[in-house]
This record gives sequence, C-alpha cells and structure tokens, in this order.
Amino acid sequence: MRCLLVNPFYPISETPSPPLGLAFVAAALERAGVEVRILDLVVTPYSPARLRSLMEEFEPDIVGSTSVTMNVVKAAEVIRDAKRVDPEILTVMGGPHVTFSARETLEELPELDVVVLGEGEETVVEIAEAWKERRDLARVAGITFRGPDGIVAEGLKRRPIDVDTLPLPARHLVPLGRYRALSLPLTMTTSRGCPHTCIFCVGRKMVGPKVRYRDPIKVVDEMEYLTGLGFRQINVADDLFTAKESHCLAVCDEILRRGLQVKWTSFSRVDTVSRRMLDRMREAGCYMIAFGVESGNPEILKTIQKRITPEQVIEAVKFCNEAGITPAASFILGLPGETPETMRQTIEFGETLKAMGTSHGFHLLAPFPGTAVREESERFGIKILTDDWSQYHANRAIVETPSVTKEDLEGAVAAWDKELVEWLGYIREQYEKGEATEEEAWPILNLDRTVALYDLMVGGAIEEKGSWPTEGRPVSEDEALRGLAERVDGATRYPKDQILAALRYAAERDNLVCVRENGHIRWQWVDDL
Repeated sequence: MRCLLVNPFYPISETPSPPLGLAFVAAALERAGVEVRILDLVVTPYSPARLRSLMEEFEPDIVGSTSVTMNVVKAAEVIRDAKRVDPEILTVMGGPHVTFSARETLEELPELDVVVLGEGEETVVEIAEAWKERRDLARVAGITFRGPDGIVAEGLKRRPIDVDTLPLPARHLVPLGRYRALSLPLTMTTSRGCPHTCIFCVGRKMVGPKVRYRDPIKVVDEMEYLTGLGFRQINVADDLFTAKESHCLAVCDEILRRGLQVKWTSFSRVDTVSRRMLDRMREAGCYMIAFGVESGNPEILKTIQKRITPEQVIEAVKFCNEAGITPAASFILGLPGETPETMRQTIEFGETLKAMGTSHGFHLLAPFPGTAVREESERFGIKILTDDWSQYHANRAIVETPSVTKEDLEGAVAAWDKELVEWLGYIREQYEKGEATEEEAWPILNLDRTVALYDLMVGGAIEEKGSWPTEGRPVSEDEALRGLAERVDGATRYPKDQILAALRYAAERDNLVCVRENGHIRWQWVDDL
C-alpha cells in the first residue's frame, strides 16, 4: 500500500513552515506499514507532467491533500490531475476548509472521493486499511465520502486523539533543507485543543475544546532533535501554549535541566500569562510571544467572544517587557460591529502597543467555513462579498459591515503596509550607509534573500539551468556560483548581484550544493537534513 500526500501551493507572503499536520499523518501511515511520499508544492515547482511522472514511478494507491481555505483551489487542481493520471486511484482531502464544507467540496469536485473530518491521523490509517482490503468506507468514522448512491455524510464521530500516542512527525519525508534555505521556522506542538469560542476561528471545532498535553519529556526530546537541524528558530504552534501553567513550566524546566540552547516562539492569550511564567519561558529560550488582540474596542471584543480587555493586553505587554520577551500583537479589521470609529480606536491601540515595544500587524476578517461569523453572518451584521476561496488570505476585504466598506478596510491595511515598507526602506538605507549592523538589518536583508531564493525554487530555475560542462578545467566554488547566477538571471525580480548574494548565502550554509561529476557542474538544493 502506497500513499502520496500533497502539500498544495501556499505563497511565501504567508510565511509558510514545513507541513506539520501532513507530517503527522505521514508518520501514522508509516507506523501502519504504508509506504508514504510527500509532494511539497510550497517549495518545489508543480506541473501536471511532474505529478504524472511521480505517480508512474511511485504507483500510489491513494493520493491525499491537505488544505486551508486560501489554497483549497490549488489542492483541488492536484486532485483533478491525479484522477486524470489514474481514474481508479482513491483521492482524499483533509484540513479545516473541507472539514466544514465536506458535502459542498465533494459536489464541486467530482474527482474527490473522501473528505477527512477534523484530526486525520487515525482516520487516514483506517481509510488506507479499508481501501487495501476493498472494504466499505462507510465503516470508517470521521469521513464524508462518495458512495455508490451518492455522498455519504458521517459527521464528526471520532474521539479526540491521545496526542502522547502519536509518532513523531515524519519530517524525513519533507524537503526541510528548502525551508531552511528560506530562513523559515520549524514548527512543533506540545498540545492540541482550544477551550475558547472566538467566532472567527475554527480551532475549537477542529481539534476539540479540551486541551490534550504531550509529555514534557517527549516534547523536549523533539525540540532537542530539531535544534540540530540548523534552523534559526522553532515555533511552538499550539493554539494556546500557555493554557495550563504547570504544563508550560514543565516544558521550560526540562529545557533548562538539559541546558538546551534553543530559540523559540509561541502563541498565547493575554489573560493566560503571568510574570512568573514569562520569566521561566524567557530563561528557557522563548524570545517572542504572539497574542491575538483582534480589536482595541471593548464592545467588539465582547461580540467576538474573545473575553479579554484592552487593560489585560497592556498588562500582558508589560509582563513581557519585564521578562525580556518581545510581544507581538495581531489585529483583525472588519469584525462585527466595526465602524470608522472602532477602526480608528484599534489602529491607535496598535500604536500604543508599538510605543511599548510590541510588534503588531493588521489582517482583514476572513469568514472561513465552520466559523460562527460565517454561519451566522446575518445575526452579526456581516455582509460576505465573495466565496472565491483564493482571496481568503486575510489581506483582502471579504466582508463589509453596515458602516465600513471594502474600500475602507483595504485602505486601512494599505496605509499600514505603506508604513511597514517605509520602515524597511529606512533600515536598508541605514545598512547601506554603514549605520546599521547586519543583525539590525536582518528583516530587510532576509526578506530580499528569501524572496529571491523562493522564486528560484518554485520556478525550477536551479534544476533547469544549474548544470553545465566544465570543459575539462578546474572551476572554483566562487566561479561556479557566479556561473549559476549568470544562468538563472531573469528568473527572479532581483538583479544579478542580489541573486549571487542570495545563492552564496545558501551555499555557505549548505542549503545549496555543487556536485561535480563526469566533467559537469550540477547545483542542487539540499532537501534532506
């Protein structure tokens, strides 16, 4: 039994990370004896011909894809292409979008056979076993599928998974080297579940209201392994790492007991942190905490069931500053009850936090399938403007309120983006004048390198143009790099000198290597770490 898992395209602007959920599913399948490959289209080029070649070589019995709302269209393209290659193959999709629009997705995508609902590890293993034995899929819990008489909706019937029983994610199947080359973070989890009921989020419905914790020893075992892979940081991607103080402190204490030097970040709520907790987190290597603040208006915070206050935000930021952790705040514009006045209030609150040393950013409300704000949009006074899922990336207005238009929302975000671009330009100018260090200029230098390398990756330029004959003469590493920069010139928006600098940066860190064989030079990305 063979299974090909697909991570569909996701733009670099969304700061992607190695596909953790897909790696968990892959690990569960491998433990069950299934041979698995992952096709990661976030960092590798895609074409129907490439998929055909891979399927003909690997001969999978199942092709499965994950997706979120903004890339479900890309995932559907891969499913269609897979069915064209092999009409008899079983096609499966999972992830938050299809979990809450399963029937609609199956109706709109006739090439799709099965939708996995919620947590997928145990469900996908049962699907594989049933398909291998040609058993009726109706006996598999937690799916909606295309039966002989039409769509069969089973609904969410599985119990939450005991997260301590899951194998470690199958990261060996993911091209980690490409993510490292792009200076993107690794992610890991210490728990699953979210006890909160924010109306714009599906986290609670997706993984359950009860938080399930992993053994802190296993957590730090994994963290210790990840520190050896050469990434700049690890993101602890729990919905709420600070949900339970004793768990948070136990993880930190184990990091400290081992003397592990690791740089990490986490997600939190302002009403779940204390000075004691933050001090321990900082001591254990946490340098940034992201808080979902959402709005500066108390009434909107009540409407969206956030159950926090601006005063609690200020207190949490002060605690972070005192502990030496950088606080980061995210806001959502266009929430129910939004008016020009509440928008101004939120933007000003962001400036207040900025003055306190908080990095912050603004997104626009995207009413994802499964969210209360979508399912009860009329009650919340929200007008949904489009169901073009590719626009659901939180940077474009998808809704309007009675007193705030699409133009109002996009104008507010554009103004903030302009300010950010000006700040980055200032940093670049200071660096070029020698008045800022490389570390201080890291945001802009890293952004340029990342985008240049990313363009080369997803465009396949290294694979297509990165090999040439040496004509029997020795070629130094520097000459080979310059030759590569010449050959891929035009494959990105950057001039040749910046491409060369990005390539050199990748090569110096062993993310890009030069192979010399049979009188040829061949450059290639390092996928496996």
